[in-house]
Amino acid sequence: MNAKHYLLTRKSLLLGFMLLCAVIAKAGRVDTVMVKSLSMNKDVQVVVVTPEKKGNYPVIYLLHGYGGNAKSWIELKPELPRIADRDGIIFVCPDGKNSWYWDSPKNPQYRYETFVSKELIDYIDKNYPTVADRKARAIAGLSMGGHGAMWISFRHKDMFGAAGSTSGGVDIRPFPNNWEMSMQLGKEADNREVWENHTVINQIDHLKNGDLAIIVDCGYKDFFFEVNNKFHEKLLEYKIDHDFIVRPGAHTGEYWKNSIDYQILFFKNFFNRR
Repeated sequence: MNAKHYLLTRKSLLLGFMLLCAVIAKAGRVDTVMVKSLSMNKDVQVVVVTPEKKGNYPVIYLLHGYGGNAKSWIELKPELPRIADRDGIIFVCPDGKNSWYWDSPKNPQYRYETFVSKELIDYIDKNYPTVADRKARAIAGLSMGGHGAMWISFRHKDMFGAAGSTSGGVDIRPFPNNWEMSMQLGKEADNREVWENHTVINQIDHLKNGDLAIIVDCGYKDFFFEVNNKFHEKLLEYKIDHDFIVRPGAHTGEYWKNSIDYQILFFKNFFNRR
């Protein structure tokens, strides 16, 4: 190898290394914080992903499923910091326990609707560079979190402009003995009115078209497919515009890792219309 060739090779390697460093560095910051909930008198763990570059950004609140926690989304989708920086979006992932994101009529320690819709938003807007407006705020979730995202957004349209559910339990009534819901609502057989009032499909009649930008998806092989299809049909009945996506897949992490990309794109387009 002559000297000229050696120098060119060395420069190419150096340039490649610098480009690699730039790609690696271009990712958002991940914070794990404890947020005080006055309504529950306890601290709640929250993972917050913010873009690296300076600015004020819209926010997507991501709710985990049954058995999950604040770190579930970042573990499922480790690319979130890179996506945050690429798209200019803050992601907020609270620990919702197995609450289904209700204010439980049975357990005062489970007021996660109040926490997410009020206390957490107040904290995030105070401590992070957000665009503090419903038009720059979306909420989404998987499984139990899909129900939670619809439940909270339908009931707090003043706080959220867009909402998404992936594989969501959007009608709880066919599953009276599952996922600790009776711990929050009481046994279905003895509390049928409570169950009717706490399933998100029965909140659709409180919506008007245009109140929210809505996206719902579910896999063909998911045990929640039928309730999602009925949820879609009821939105059509009430003439509520929404995106409804069905694709191959079951109730799995592999499905959610893929589906959340489409939901993020949906929310990004919503934010760009501000």
